[in-house]
Amino acid sequence: MNLYPDIYLKNVKEITIELLRKHEIKGLILDIDNTLIDYDKKILDGAKEWCDNLKRQGIKMCILSNTNKVQKVKKVADALDLKYEYFAHKPSKKGFKKVKKLLQLETSNIAVVGDQIFTDVLGGNRSHMKTILTEPIDTRDILITRIKRPFERIFINRYIKKGGK
Repeated sequence: MNLYPDIYLKNVKEITIELLRKHEIKGLILDIDNTLIDYDKKILDGAKEWCDNLKRQGIKMCILSNTNKVQKVKKVADALDLKYEYFAHKPSKKGFKKVKKLLQLETSNIAVVGDQIFTDVLGGNRSHMKTILTEPIDTRDILITRIKRPFERIFINRYIKKGGK
C-alpha cells in the first residue's frame, strides 16, 4: 500500500505545463474539497485562470469527488468547464476508472490531484496513476477528515524527510 505521492505542492496553481510535460502527464483528475474549494465552497483564487491555461495547452481535466452532493460538484465543474464524477468512494478504483474513460488517456499519462493521502493519493496509486498531493487550502475540514489529518501528517513528514518535493 503506497501512501506517498509522486509530487507534493502547496496548491494546484503550482502545477505548471513544464511540470506536467516533465512527468509526461496529459490529464489531471482533480479533487474539489480543500483542493479547488474551501470549506465555504469558495473556489481557490486563480483556479479558473490556472485551469483555462492548462486546457489551452492541451491538458485534459476532470473532477472526481467523494461528496454525494451533486449540486456542489456541478457548480465547481460548471465554473471551471470540466466534466465530473461524484460520490466516488475514493480510494476505490471504480471512480478513477470512470474518469480515465472520460479523459481518454493512458493510465501512465494521468495524475490524480488532491489534498488527502488516504483518498486521493491512495486511490491514484492503487489505480497506477501519478499522484500530486497538495496542502489543504483551508484549515477547516469535515469531521472524518479532521480525524485523519494527524495520521496523514506522519506520512507527509516521512515523505519530506526522504527528499520528496
